[in-house]
Parts: sequence; structure tokens; C-alpha cells
Amino acid sequence: MKSNEMAKLAVAALEDKKAEDIRVIDISQVSVLADYFIIAGGANTNQIQALSDNVQEKLEREGCHLRQVEGYRTANWILLDFGDVIIHIFDRENRLLYDLERIWRDGKQIDPNDIK
Repeated sequence: MKSNEMAKLAVAALEDKKAEDIRVIDISQVSVLADYFIIAGGANTNQIQALSDNVQEKLEREGCHLRQVEGYRTANWILLDFGDVIIHIFDRENRLLYDLERIWRDGKQIDPNDIK
């Protein structure tokens, strides 16, 4: 599956569970780590874990391989590594603290509605 298709599925899965402030950053021209970073927020631990579960379920159902999960137990920042697409799901405090949007500002911000 192409990385843009994976990103579309991930955004849809996040929207299904009412993720807050979804951001998509195309980092393919500035990093070899991945093609896309997707950043989203959740209101509490339960929602953040539900967002993570839904993304995993939807992408794995389509044959995407999850390479690594970090932070699921504490759920203040969950990282889902699907290779070309890396999804970050934060609580409000940690999203402000780590500010990945600023760190990866050299990437191209894509409106989540445009990736669909």
C-alpha cells in the first residue's frame, strides 16, 4: 500500500474516534524516517488508547504492518510506526511540550481533508 493511502486510512481512523487537531506533515523531502507524520490529540487516556486501537485495527486490516508501538500503557504520547507513516497521538500537555509541528516545520503541512 502506498504511503499516502496509509495516511488517508490513519486520518479516517482518527476522525472516527473524534481525535483533536489532526495534522499531517509530509516529511519525505526532509527525512528518510518516513513519508508522513500524523499528529493528533486526545482528551484523556481512554480516548488516546481508543484512537491508537482504531488506527492499528484499520491499517492492519488493510495489510499494513505495525513495526512498533511506544507509550500505549501511559497514553500521554503514543507512537505508532507503520514504516512510511508514523502516527503520534498526544494528550494536550505533552503535545504542547514536544511541539512536533514546530520541530518538523521544514516538512510540508497538508490539510487532513486534502489527503482523503
